[in-house]
Amino acid sequence: METWELRDALCRLAWKKTDAGWALTTVDVEGRALGKPAGQYTILFSETKPDPKEVAANTAGEAFRFLLSVRDKNTFSGECPAATVQAEWRLSPETPGEVRVALTLTAKRRGYFSLASPALTTLTTRELTWGMIPGHWQGTALQPDLDLAYTYGQGIPSKPVLARERTTTTLLALLSTRAATLAAVAEPGTGRDPWERDALTHNTWKLGLSLMERAGALTPTLYAPVLGEAGSLLEPGQTATLNLRFVLRPGGWEPVYTHVVEKIYAFSAALALKKQTLSLTDRLAKMHTYVSDPVASRWQEDTARGLRVGAQSYLGGVKGATKGEAMKNSDLGALWMLAKVTGDPVLERERLPLVRNFKLAQQETTGGFFQGAVLGQYWLQTQKKFVEEWGPYVEPMALTYYTLIDMGNILLFSPQDTELRGRLKLGAETLLRWQKPDGSFDVAYDRESHQLSYPKLTDLRPTWYGLYVAWRILGERRYLEAARRGADWFVKSAVERGHYLGVCGDADFVMDFATGQSAQCLLDLYAATGERRYKDAALKAGRLYWTWTYTHPVPTRKKKTVKNLPREDWELTQAGLSMEHGGTHGSANSMGPIQLCSHAGLFVRLYEATHERLFLDMARHAALGRDAFVDPKSGVASYYWKAMNAGPGPYPHHAWWQVGWIMDYLLAEAQLRSEGKVVFPRGFVTPKVGPQQSVGFAPGTVYGKSAHLWMPAGQLASSNPMTEVLAARSDDHKTLFVLVLSDSAAVQSATVTAHGTTLALTLPPYGLVVKEVSL
Repeated sequence: METWELRDALCRLAWKKTDAGWALTTVDVEGRALGKPAGQYTILFSETKPDPKEVAANTAGEAFRFLLSVRDKNTFSGECPAATVQAEWRLSPETPGEVRVALTLTAKRRGYFSLASPALTTLTTRELTWGMIPGHWQGTALQPDLDLAYTYGQGIPSKPVLARERTTTTLLALLSTRAATLAAVAEPGTGRDPWERDALTHNTWKLGLSLMERAGALTPTLYAPVLGEAGSLLEPGQTATLNLRFVLRPGGWEPVYTHVVEKIYAFSAALALKKQTLSLTDRLAKMHTYVSDPVASRWQEDTARGLRVGAQSYLGGVKGATKGEAMKNSDLGALWMLAKVTGDPVLERERLPLVRNFKLAQQETTGGFFQGAVLGQYWLQTQKKFVEEWGPYVEPMALTYYTLIDMGNILLFSPQDTELRGRLKLGAETLLRWQKPDGSFDVAYDRESHQLSYPKLTDLRPTWYGLYVAWRILGERRYLEAARRGADWFVKSAVERGHYLGVCGDADFVMDFATGQSAQCLLDLYAATGERRYKDAALKAGRLYWTWTYTHPVPTRKKKTVKNLPREDWELTQAGLSMEHGGTHGSANSMGPIQLCSHAGLFVRLYEATHERLFLDMARHAALGRDAFVDPKSGVASYYWKAMNAGPGPYPHHAWWQVGWIMDYLLAEAQLRSEGKVVFPRGFVTPKVGPQQSVGFAPGTVYGKSAHLWMPAGQLASSNPMTEVLAARSDDHKTLFVLVLSDSAAVQSATVTAHGTTLALTLPPYGLVVKEVSL
């Protein structure tokens, strides 16, 4: 009987000639069988253009499933009634456990065609330990509720539905058993380019991905071209192709994912392309000017519940609001930090008191079920009331965000504010009352009836973090114990299963940046308790948040145009940016990823804890070289990728989140590069958008010397925008520590001015230089 095999140091694939054709009989990883070998090929065919909804459901057209009957060396060929297929198989000589497959379909009839990747091997549900399509869904088991899987990403869909590459952050479909992991990976260039030349092409659909074959067996599967989309309509004799790699590795999914991102999609290498004309600290200086200008930053003042309050206009959607009447604050830790480190009298006298009043007015203080909770995120100036984003409900998570975290961050800067401490305690007691015996919380309550607003959903978010904040501010041990109960439930129910809920009501709480935030929350709890399980859970959540970052297409220097301005491809790349929310229903479907890189500092800290390079590469990809999206006047980056450079747009309050993440990231880099000798205490995460943490409320240490961050406007500058300049002042106010960081993989030179002193510096790749200047 005729046989053939491919073998390397990690894997072995063996075929046998049968009456039906060449069937795979062996799929081994390090000598251990992986699943049930298959070898079938599938072609989808439709004589007429199919319904896109049926294509997404993977029910469109007719499926031809067959083995190839002829082998010539490493190439198999065969046919079905609609087409012939040729498949070339070869090992990657430089990478054990990587098998390359090149498929070519030749039409025999006119119609729409889609090539599926071969079914290498199939798994049973008992063998399955993990599956994912990055950005769409993931989990340890099939999810019988299709909405929870398909919409919320909580588990693997129980049907062979397709994911689109516009929100698939890495172009792979992956399944794991206890022994090994198998991924089907699209060759770079297979998916769409979101900005091919001079216009948006983000929504072009070239690749479908599934964790099942059409017949429903568990096997990672790619489809190209997509049935009914560009390239799928063929005349007899015309061809379509699909090029992919199967990656087989012992162990879990993380090494396979890292290999695909770093080696196949050259993620780390692309950092060398980055340049910028505005450094991050240049942006901080410009945003300081922007947020201090009441007109530019859309600063609004009003009287709310008897208090004079201040916030910025919010021009996004708020249910029930008329356009322009909503007011909102964002990162109060960043606001208090910037006021303190610059000594800006506008911020200190005209912003802080009114924002503090906003917090007081925002809290329900009368008795009843909602005492201590927030009345809503937004103040409506015309209707004179606080409202929630998307309806009359109250979330325990909102209490954590807009009472406990916000007030907690203010109290780090103003610990003697007894009124605010009392209000924080009022909120903490309510959150404690709402916590269930198992440590969990409900998603939301209807404001009128107090009934559950989202009974189908589980609160798979770090709501318990508010109790940690209460413990850290108030010092009462019972809050820490309650936070631990909440975290223990969260780790078991969310982290270990890969199931998360988001925090954006306008997107029905689909998975979002709260996943990354939960990693920092768990790290904080680990620091408070010393219990290793919280650190392990933080790392697990952080690694899953890798999959919220785009890693394709591979950045290049291809010439492109945006609004008649010449750009290179790497300047516009989605690679390195994370999504607000993705999957099938999130904003990334229409808007692409976001420029709000709240996770950058966290990823530097996780690299410091693990030395896993992908964390650091993702942080730097997100943070650096994004001039094409930054308004050169205000320093504010557009929120959504699709907007390119449109300034703050309808979200002026986002400037504070950008100030916050930039400071958090740069200080994390300084700590990393100094090997822990430049350290500043960190406060609490920011509400809603991610894991960035407040700084500047207490002195840090610079190579053993105590110092406060101190960066008055106009006193720090560098001649080289590939360098960053921060500063801290000694406790006796006699010495300024100037911290200069390189943003480049190449050696950089810079002339730095700090409070009238000029420094000529040379920095090694991604280096840190610290200089002392007398004051």
